[in-house]
Amino acid sequence: MTTLTSTPEPARARRQGSQIAVPCLLMRGGTSHGPFFDERTLPDDVATRDAVLLAAVGSPDPRQIDGIGGAHPLTSKIGLVRPGSQPGVDVEWTFGQVQPAGTSVDTTANCGNMLAAVLPFAIETGIVAPSADRTTARVLTRNTGMVAEITVRTPQGPDGRRHVEYAGTAAIDGVPGTAAPIEISFLDTAGSVAGSLLPTGRVRDTVKVPGLGEVEVTLVDNGQPLAIVAADRLGATGYESPAEIDGDEELKARVEALRLVCGEAMGLGDVTDKNYPKMTLVARPREGGSISTRSLIPRVAHQSIGVLAAVTVATACVLDGSVAAEVAVDVVGTEPTVSVEHPSGEFSVTLGLDPADPRRVIRSALLRTARLLMAGDVLVPASLWNPDTLESLS
Repeated sequence: MTTLTSTPEPARARRQGSQIAVPCLLMRGGTSHGPFFDERTLPDDVATRDAVLLAAVGSPDPRQIDGIGGAHPLTSKIGLVRPGSQPGVDVEWTFGQVQPAGTSVDTTANCGNMLAAVLPFAIETGIVAPSADRTTARVLTRNTGMVAEITVRTPQGPDGRRHVEYAGTAAIDGVPGTAAPIEISFLDTAGSVAGSLLPTGRVRDTVKVPGLGEVEVTLVDNGQPLAIVAADRLGATGYESPAEIDGDEELKARVEALRLVCGEAMGLGDVTDKNYPKMTLVARPREGGSISTRSLIPRVAHQSIGVLAAVTVATACVLDGSVAAEVAVDVVGTEPTVSVEHPSGEFSVTLGLDPADPRRVIRSALLRTARLLMAGDVLVPASLWNPDTLESLS
């Protein structure tokens, strides 16, 4: 059961010499990590806010040497959290994707990995006050309007206060060691960005790609716009390591050429400078799972697979006639668990299908872990702050 506090005012940004100290928590969520902010501490003006966030992670710079980013798309992510503002929603957050060498903060897509850290952040910062050993909250992803129910363990500590439990025995591939489980149930995520589960209205499309000819793909969005293609159609096996994919410029060029065509076909327009659709190469499983995947995000190979990409691939596996279903094995029943193999292991997604329409997924349940890595302030140049509000910071 969730108990909301009176949402106390967050710690404010403040001057520190020639810089501004902005309160933040550096958190791992699933297989990603990045700084989380109480959105109320940041400038209201989006352009100013984004300039502050880019400075915080150190972009644009491939090494992000002048910020706290991790020099990789998976570790160049940002969470902006605030109390819920509508009925049935406890917490709201906005996901920000920054490319290390990029000059913008993309808030149009989702990130299910970083989502795993949202409720822990809300509890750590007093937005949510736990009152039992398990705390469940409804979290709205403002990027796409997606709502998820998240449950974390909140035992009582020696001081008599309840806190987020980070230690535990749950293991997720792509993260070393074990941690406390965080349960996530996505509710009706179809068409998160592309407007519908199948943006073209078909489970399989044939698209014409310069230099490749006709390519069969499944274009699907159940939490994330995804273009799914058989790995062997692009000259791959579907079992490559991320390093092998990143080092194969010809393969990446083929994937990107296909992505641009798929983006147009999904109604997303020119996606040259967008972080979606993501690309997933599929093959028959080799490690006892349901399907083998290799994902690009969108031009760098994912070390594992994103949460919402896994949900969307799993969804494609239950769509008869899709590219994914053609290579998937043992995906049966109205509540199938799809084991998605990826370079670091596997990711299990349990789907709840509508008995009246087996192509409609009404629930996607999975397990992630998260951990608070560092708490404090990130410092950015004072020159980035809006001059009209700079004087109010003490």
